[in-house]
Amino acid sequence: MLDFTEQMKKLKTVKGYLGSAILNKGGETLYFDEEGTNNDIVYSASVFNDAFLEISESSLDIGFSATNMLEARTTDGNVFLIKSVEADETTGHLTFFSIFKDNGNVPLAKMVIDRSAIKILKEISNI
Repeated sequence: MLDFTEQMKKLKTVKGYLGSAILNKGGETLYFDEEGTNNDIVYSASVFNDAFLEISESSLDIGFSATNMLEARTTDGNVFLIKSVEADETTGHLTFFSIFKDNGNVPLAKMVIDRSAIKILKEISNI
């Protein structure tokens, strides 16, 4: 059984981390951590996932490829990171959603998300 908590442990140590979620292709939440925020991470991830899919569709509509990463910053100092990963059509598709304070280490968070995604997709392909 895949332990998302273990795979996401490193992300939780990044400066500014507030919370995160992993969603499957259907938008169902597979993992969430909302300890660092008063927000409903599952709901937030779902809302941002819908917006992310719309942006990706818009990108395709104007002749570009699908969107695989989005960074959004709020005026009150929060950063939303959305990362879409897919190894191949048989392995599945995951969306990583996370919230950071804007004075946190967002570049490191992106690297950690990329590495965690690779590990998780590798484990899923072995199931």
